[in-house]
Amino acid sequence: MKYVFVSGGVISGIGKGILASSTGLLLKTLGYRVTSIKIDPYMNIDAGTMSPLEHGEVFTLDDGAECDLDLGNYERYLNISLTRDHNITTGKVYQKVLEKERRGDYLGKTVQIVPHLTNEIQDWIERTARIPVDNSGEEPDICIVELGGTVGDIESAPFIEAVRQFQFRVGSENFALVHVCLVPVINGEQKTKPTQAAIKDLRSLGLTPDLIACRCPKELEPTTMSKISMFCHVGPDHVLGVHDLNSTYHVPLLLKEQKLDEFLVKKFGLGDSNLSQERITKGEDLLKRWSDLCSSVEKSLEVVNIAVVGKYTNLHDSYLSVIKSLEHSSMKIGRKMNITWIESTDLEKGVASEEVYNENWAKLKAADGVLVPGGFGSRGIEGMIAAANYARTNKVPYLGVCLGLQVAVIEFVRNILGIEGATSQEFDESTPEDKRAIVYMPEIDKNKLGGTMRLGLRSTKFQPNSEWSKIRQLYGGKPEVFERHRHRYEVNPKLVSEIENHGLSFVGKDENHLRMEIFELKDESHPYYVAAQYHPEYLSKVLEPSRPFLGLVAAAAGVLDKLLADEQLNSGSKADF
Repeated sequence: MKYVFVSGGVISGIGKGILASSTGLLLKTLGYRVTSIKIDPYMNIDAGTMSPLEHGEVFTLDDGAECDLDLGNYERYLNISLTRDHNITTGKVYQKVLEKERRGDYLGKTVQIVPHLTNEIQDWIERTARIPVDNSGEEPDICIVELGGTVGDIESAPFIEAVRQFQFRVGSENFALVHVCLVPVINGEQKTKPTQAAIKDLRSLGLTPDLIACRCPKELEPTTMSKISMFCHVGPDHVLGVHDLNSTYHVPLLLKEQKLDEFLVKKFGLGDSNLSQERITKGEDLLKRWSDLCSSVEKSLEVVNIAVVGKYTNLHDSYLSVIKSLEHSSMKIGRKMNITWIESTDLEKGVASEEVYNENWAKLKAADGVLVPGGFGSRGIEGMIAAANYARTNKVPYLGVCLGLQVAVIEFVRNILGIEGATSQEFDESTPEDKRAIVYMPEIDKNKLGGTMRLGLRSTKFQPNSEWSKIRQLYGGKPEVFERHRHRYEVNPKLVSEIENHGLSFVGKDENHLRMEIFELKDESHPYYVAAQYHPEYLSKVLEPSRPFLGLVAAAAGVLDKLLADEQLNSGSKADF
């Protein structure tokens, strides 16, 4: 097993996740099987109880793990399915060590950070790196490990020490370290001192980088690269310039131009001799498809404008998978994506100022399509309900995700069924039962928040006589699909029949045909009015976009009928890369 560690210096949020994903992609284009691990040095067991405004979106895996958003990057770029063990946190590691101590596994020894905690981290990495993550079911060849946070942070210290020990544990021929640093531009001059200081800190902790990836707004000048090489004690060819690009999907190609993949092949002593021709061919095909996709995006002239009406729009990372799914879908149909961000409270009269209210309603009405994503809590709900009503009554393409389904059901129950004051049990526990459009799922633990939702990959079965459904056609006409869930509430079963009798059809239900999973407005004059209780954005891939999102973007661009007629789409085929 070969290991590539990606660490960061100077500041957090510097782009380690994209660089780690891009490195993995490049190795995959050579025919190797790649897996990824993310280390988060926070004390939480997982990200499940964090606010999206605190740490960005909570990405959910097949096994129900609530984890860091960077695991979404890995899955999207590498087309793999990770597990809860692929996200290591300080909380998880301490929990594991303390469990062993309570069992007496340490045979009476004094349990310490070194060696017990650092050994547990190393064991965890080695064990997890060998878990199959793709359709082949075979062990990966290379593991990319991203160390979250910034080197020098007190929280990261045990992990840095574990990585220092790990390089000797696996041998230098199986270990590579890429350190990502910031090169700021001050008064037009590229400054190298922050990078020099970061590398000095790294070396003082016993780690020497094989490659230094320099993030900079502009392309690195030769003199800057030469200076970093000299003062950071690496070869000139080992300094990579990663400047701002039109799209993060160009980063793998930028790194390939600088021969990152060739360096790692040489470092690890890899070659084509131990790969089958089939794997080499698949890798070459992946690189071509990726390059073609990036090229086609650059040539796109037409723009599709989607309004995202959410509760956490001040931090766009709160909706990272949603953003990526929209981008994947727009690239699929050859359009440029423009996202109009609308904070849902700004659509509420009396909450927002009149100026802000009018401005945001003008934004909504100018959009080609409307998306209401997931979220929790009562703030901004009336604005979301108003957006769903606008999309339904004005025949504007609409996609609701999780909470977006629930608010659209509430809107329909209020305005079509005539149940005034209908709402969700989440927003008002005292709501009379006959006005509860959305209710708690009976199996949910109301007193414990962490890991108690309906989580992970689950079946959705399309209902009989739903062949007319556009969303079913987008899924290739399949009778059953599997998507990832993260929710505590569901449509009130007592209202389902009445809702369907008025034209909002629940075309997809759970495996027991009891829980509402997908609705679609049965109205031929409406281009696309669809919502899902699950989170389709979690399974969207760069070269294989999420079908509900693809439907929204295609409908907003006016090409949905053409897309549905496409034979490849209707066959339900999926690219194997």
